[in-house]
Amino acid sequence: MSTPAASTGAATTARATDTRWPAILCWLAVALEGFDLVVLGAVIPELLATNAIGFTPEAATLVATLSLVGVGLGAAAVGPIADRFGRRYTIIFCVLFFSIFTILVAFSPNVALFTTFRFIAGLALGAVMPGCLAYISEHNKSGKTGKATTLTMTGYHAGAVAISLLAVFYSHNWHLLFIAGGVAGLVLVPLLWWKLPESQEFVEAQSSTTAAPKTGMAGLFVGRFKLVTIGVWAASFMGLLLVYGLNTWLPKIMADAGYEVSDSLVMLFVMNIGAVVGLVIAGWLADKHGTKPIVLMWFLLAAVFLAALSIPMTSQILLNIAVFITGVFVFSAQVLVYAFVSAIYPPTARGTALGMASAVGRLGAIVGPFITGTLVTAGIAYPWGFYLFAVVAVLGFAAMVIVPKAVDHAGR
Repeated sequence: MSTPAASTGAATTARATDTRWPAILCWLAVALEGFDLVVLGAVIPELLATNAIGFTPEAATLVATLSLVGVGLGAAAVGPIADRFGRRYTIIFCVLFFSIFTILVAFSPNVALFTTFRFIAGLALGAVMPGCLAYISEHNKSGKTGKATTLTMTGYHAGAVAISLLAVFYSHNWHLLFIAGGVAGLVLVPLLWWKLPESQEFVEAQSSTTAAPKTGMAGLFVGRFKLVTIGVWAASFMGLLLVYGLNTWLPKIMADAGYEVSDSLVMLFVMNIGAVVGLVIAGWLADKHGTKPIVLMWFLLAAVFLAALSIPMTSQILLNIAVFITGVFVFSAQVLVYAFVSAIYPPTARGTALGMASAVGRLGAIVGPFITGTLVTAGIAYPWGFYLFAVVAVLGFAAMVIVPKAVDHAGR
């Protein structure tokens, strides 16, 4: 017969297991977006080289742009839904939707359907990350969102690295890469249904008998939240402009600077490894010292190291160290903005706040590669691209400076 102590221990173990599952599942769901970041870029060369289903450079540009537009629209649309109906069903439905349409991409008979399916898949995928970040911040009972947010976002980079490695072997068969992403999502769906309970904080907020803060978009502009919303939107725009501008054009910029193409590709990998390390460090520091001071420091240091990359370096080791450190600050600055949003908005508006911050950031994700590409075309991306990136990081810093450090749920 079991003793009370044994029963208590078993219950504690069960609760610990249940506590781990939501964190793991949200990490895996966010990894799908990392997959989405890389998979199209990985297959475009093959699609163009073989003229698969009628692909042309113009068609590839349209698909890439509409994919980002879809992700942005999905992020903007999902927030009010998640704040009204809950995080659990929103995440599950969006993962299922993304998975189905990603598989359909693989079987597209022409460019028009390829683009349509890719856009629809982006709508669903753009909704996943804000939902997961809202969920994980509420799941974390300590009230500190820095580490919870940044560790979840390491899944984004893990997904990008995984599909990059897969593309090395299978880029010639582009269908398989999309099928792999879709199947991974379909496998995740029953696990989400089985092991992802509804956010307890959301349930409590919905059932509270006290006057609840405003929900949806209205909740983003109550009192001092107006200033918070404007600041985090601007910072998110600048943050994703940096992330996508660098991820898209860093190898080309460094090649124009006279470095070997192979070395330039290594630099992109090194910068993303720096991003993962930066996420872990940034989350720990944000929980210890407060998110706003760390995000300010991260944007400022990103500006310094981005400007430093404009200086020619003869040592490959020294250059890779500089690129690594730049990755530490550039990528996690944006994620710290999400952590700040998760911490400051009430549960009734948190999903909307994260969705809109992500959606506005996606505009930066579109603008960044476009502006940098213009500099590349003009032949001045090195060093002026790094000067531009440094200015953008300073603007991200300035945007967060105006944001109040703390606001209560009534917007005071």
